[in-house]
Amino acid sequence: MLNQIVLVGRLTRNIQVNKADSGCKVATISLAIPRSFKNMEGTYDTDFIDCIAFDNIAMNTAEYCGKGDIVGVKGRVQSTITEDEEGKKTTKLDIICEKITFLSSNHKEEEEA
Repeated sequence: MLNQIVLVGRLTRNIQVNKADSGCKVATISLAIPRSFKNMEGTYDTDFIDCIAFDNIAMNTAEYCGKGDIVGVKGRVQSTITEDEEGKKTTKLDIICEKITFLSSNHKEEEEA
């Protein structure tokens, strides 16, 4: 069996690291990834995908990357099933980051300017 995903996209916002109840650090990273084909109107659609990073991966990405930077994410898909008060079950898919590669950054240039 194989559960692996690779994404490359631009960060849609600066990353904020929070502390979970368990004590580990966690950050939600939102990527904008343009599709490789045009839609019926002749433009490229963009997918927005949220990824979850923990501990050192979250801290390093927040420190060295900012909104608009291009990153590569290697991770896995994890499903969570929740049940509401009426018994209706919903499944949510999360991308769990196992490695983030910094591909291009304007972060340092902005600090020096």
